Amino acid sequence: MTGDADPFVVHRALLFTVAYEMLGSAADAEDVLQESWLRWADVDRSRIHDPRAYLVRVVTRQGLNRLRTVSRSREEYVGEWLPEPLLTSPDVAEDVELAESVSIAMLTVLETLGPTERAVFVLREVFEMPYGEIGEAIGKSAATVRQVARRAREHVAARRPRVRVSPSEQQAVVERFLLALRTGRLRELMEVMAPDVVLVADGGGLVPAAPAPVHGVEPVSVLLARVSQVAAVAGTTAVWLNGAPAVRIEFGGESAAVSLVVEDGRVTRIYVVRNPHKLTRLDEPAELAR
Repeated sequence: MTGDADPFVVHRALLFTVAYEMLGSAADAEDVLQESWLRWADVDRSRIHDPRAYLVRVVTRQGLNRLRTVSRSREEYVGEWLPEPLLTSPDVAEDVELAESVSIAMLTVLETLGPTERAVFVLREVFEMPYGEIGEAIGKSAATVRQVARRAREHVAARRPRVRVSPSEQQAVVERFLLALRTGRLRELMEVMAPDVVLVADGGGLVPAAPAPVHGVEPVSVLLARVSQVAAVAGTTAVWLNGAPAVRIEFGGESAAVSLVVEDGRVTRIYVVRNPHKLTRLDEPAELAR
């Protein structure tokens, strides 16, 4: 880092990560960064003592504005709404807290929070910002932020996966899942999944996808076996998505990103993103930081 480097450029990966965790959408996060850059370009920087904190506040405010807008549109979304997956390098998994915070499972849980609660949770629990700084970013007192943070923590704790697994364990289960998917054999698929496994699919009304969550190992296995029949073997590959081993499937011109939650050596939740608008960032790893 040089003395002449623009702080916005220096901290861009951090700012993108803040916006992405608040919104669950890379496209919306990029829009927030563009809006934040325009505000940064107009500010008198000689009066800013901590550019990093200032920029996080700007991105948080813009992110909150965008979140309130998209929250209304997501209520009208066709089928299940899932976060936009990101291709990541295996290095992201080395920061366990970061990897967990950007996982599809966590972002799906964060979607159940209100905009203010989500912003507070992300800034406090993931980026460890002081309550006072968060208050400045969202326009509330530090005392209020503490209360919001406590409610958000309790809400997330009740819904997040209870067992944290290592990347190596996750990878081993993903490889078993991938092998079973390629063969399409019901027995192998059933063995790699928990009895109460849940599959959630997002087609956005643009491509075929289960309109509601599918519960139970038998119906989920039957559905996946059907998928494997139309997906070419060469088009089913292991990738790293959102800081964890995952699966990418090609359906003769169409794609799907499949993220898994693993507990006790078995898959407990499967998130399948098929909406083509959410699959545009699967060719180049995203830069994430905290």
